[in-house]
Amino acid sequence: MKNFQSGDYVQQGHYKSFQPSLIDRVWSLDNMELIQLLGRADRELGRLDMYSDYIPNIDLFISMHVLKEATQSSKIEGTQTNMAEALLNREDVAPENRDDWEEVQNYVAAMKEAIANLEKLPFSSRLIRETHSTLLQGVRGKNKQSGEFRQSQNWIGGATIDDAIFVPPTHNSIGDLMSDIERFVHNDTQYFPELLKISLVHYQFETIHPFLDGNGRVGRLLITLYLVDRGILKQPVLYLSDFFERNRTNYYDNLMRAREKNDLLQWFKFFLVGIIETASNSVATFDNILKLQKQVESQIQTLGSRSIKAQKVIHYLYQRPIIDAAKVGAVAELSPASAYKLIADLVQFGILEEITGSKRGKQYMFMAYLHLFN
Repeated sequence: MKNFQSGDYVQQGHYKSFQPSLIDRVWSLDNMELIQLLGRADRELGRLDMYSDYIPNIDLFISMHVLKEATQSSKIEGTQTNMAEALLNREDVAPENRDDWEEVQNYVAAMKEAIANLEKLPFSSRLIRETHSTLLQGVRGKNKQSGEFRQSQNWIGGATIDDAIFVPPTHNSIGDLMSDIERFVHNDTQYFPELLKISLVHYQFETIHPFLDGNGRVGRLLITLYLVDRGILKQPVLYLSDFFERNRTNYYDNLMRAREKNDLLQWFKFFLVGIIETASNSVATFDNILKLQKQVESQIQTLGSRSIKAQKVIHYLYQRPIIDAAKVGAVAELSPASAYKLIADLVQFGILEEITGSKRGKQYMFMAYLHLFN
């Protein structure tokens, strides 16, 4: 790492593009501070992975983790949708906010589809392209070669390429650079710690910027995919976009520092701190979910024979903590009158809170649960 050379700037007429060095090579880990951080990150991930084994019906809560990741990753790119708005149906979103809302929904769909595709596809360029296609389907950027590596030059920052902050490599080198990432990921002959591997893959992917749009979102999504693909996590329960969003300036600065000053060490440290903090926070979230479950369970038991119906509604709310009377009736198999009565009970318990303020079309949010993810 001391001898790391990030790449070279290549003159392209009136601008210079950055041609990154290949990463599938022998790496040497000799920094004690980094080794210590790596040990802490491994322990926190192991703790999170073990903790997730003990959460009943963990699939219920993963959907909320994915939604948080979607809103935070999209927020880095400038969208304004928050988790509460992301839970609404499209027709309930203000028309001026629907483009942002749709991008968040696409991110959720792309993540779920990519996790499912790991059953049949390796971590590869094909998987990345298919994920990108889902991400841009029907939204802004859909006409920018969705699902295909770019065939023209792009740039980061600046109104034109002449005042860009960073110009990635030319399009005709993307195939070789992405193939290099694949070889590095699947190179088991040269040992390199998995967390440093995905850290380096993320850095290299963002440097290549292989798509005309959606690079940041895809690059952050790849972190979770890698951890699941390599068996580091059994479930997709760790997402770094919230950490990157809260430390956005450092995130971009550390990526640029690696490119311009060959300081890969600082990027690795930043990435590992993100793993440690995010894994620790995820454990705390799961712990609070268990406490909330216990509290809610004790409350609905006071409903006597109707507690079974209430349990069905609560089960639904853990997947999607927003509901209306029609959905309560469908989930719990209740008449409209009985559904409204059950809603009134859940409101009285403080489990549900009405969010529309209207007399018709009322919607209710499981606020205590939603707050655990904010």
